[in-house]
Amino acid sequence: MAQEIEIEYKNLLTEEEFKQLLNHFTFPESGTWQTNYYFETKDFSLKAKGAALRIREKAGKYVLTLKEPHTDGLLESHDRLTEGEASRWINGDPIEKSQVGKQLHLLGIRLHDLVYYGKLETKRYETNYQGTLLVLDYSTYNGRSDYELEIEAQTKEDGLNMLHSIIDIYGITEKDTPNKIKRFFTSLTVD
Repeated sequence: MAQEIEIEYKNLLTEEEFKQLLNHFTFPESGTWQTNYYFETKDFSLKAKGAALRIREKAGKYVLTLKEPHTDGLLESHDRLTEGEASRWINGDPIEKSQVGKQLHLLGIRLHDLVYYGKLETKRYETNYQGTLLVLDYSTYNGRSDYELEIEAQTKEDGLNMLHSIIDIYGITEKDTPNKIKRFFTSLTVD
């Protein structure tokens, strides 16, 4: 499918902060649901390399994505999957896909070593604002839920400036914000 560099900044929100931003910016009236299905090896080889692997289902379409560290953000490799292919992955029978397969090979990760760990569901609101994409996410996973602001930008400087501008203007507390896959896996090990 493709590869791209993703530059994004995140901040966890309280429910009140989430509602404040949702009501201030021009977001669609209703968000869209998406589900992330997460994969890892039993010995967490992807995590050890700073990488993460998921299938995202959105509006009946499935995309396999491998995220790897990159000097400018994250290198994302994508392959489209059919519903049947996604089902095979989730049920322990992953099939080779060109772009992600090539990157997994470069990382030394064997396809048959990958294990499905679970899913995270998100109601997402998106709007374009001053050259950036503002995203508000409400996510549920393993009996937990959280709220998050994501800013996707063309440059690191633009992303950081927008994040700090929103935090300052709306009195939002800046929080350490691990990405969704880290929050998901942490929820598996914390009572």
